[in-house]
Amino acid sequence: MIARITALLALLLLAAPGAQAADVAALTAKIQKQYQSMSSFSADFSQRLQNATSKETEIRTGKLVFAQPALIRWETLAPEKELLVVGKDAVWNAFPEEKSAYRYSVEEVLGSKTMLRFLSGKARLSEDFHIQQEPEAPAGQVKLRLVPREAEPGLVLAYAWVDERTNMLTRISIEDFYGNINDLTLANVTLNTKTSPEQFQYTPPAGYSIFDNEALQGKKPQ
Repeated sequence: MIARITALLALLLLAAPGAQAADVAALTAKIQKQYQSMSSFSADFSQRLQNATSKETEIRTGKLVFAQPALIRWETLAPEKELLVVGKDAVWNAFPEEKSAYRYSVEEVLGSKTMLRFLSGKARLSEDFHIQQEPEAPAGQVKLRLVPREAEPGLVLAYAWVDERTNMLTRISIEDFYGNINDLTLANVTLNTKTSPEQFQYTPPAGYSIFDNEALQGKKPQ
């Protein structure tokens, strides 16, 4: 169930190897600088989750907000409501229809190679991945292929699309060890949007079943 939420960067292979390496290094440095310099951003998202075994695909849509240093509010609106809040002291994943909420430590979630690690800017691209630039990308974007230097079950290959104007990620696609795909596209990205501390706090409503991460070994938000 938690695996429903869990989702980053690469570059073009047209130039000579030396030139390509220099271009990739320059771009990843710009991306890192952008995520470190901004105070926050908000965006609408569309997420495609594809199961390798059943071939079933689920499309999820919603909104997300990020604020420094690593605060995230990820609200899925369709097909079912779901809320993921990465706060200062804890991560909460809540399912209103099921009246249940799951609690994780921040270190557990942001310390692993998940979609959240990319969105928070905590992924150190040049340190964590072997990066290549892919030859095809939408106009105004660069597509990157990321192979983790140390693979984890949750991420064995990733692709990222970067807006050349803003140096922000516009799309991230992650493949896990089993071949499952978590593909996230961002739209209406607004930099340095106004946020409040309350957006990154969560208290389960009365009547909710609460599960601590220690009781759910091996299950982490995407």
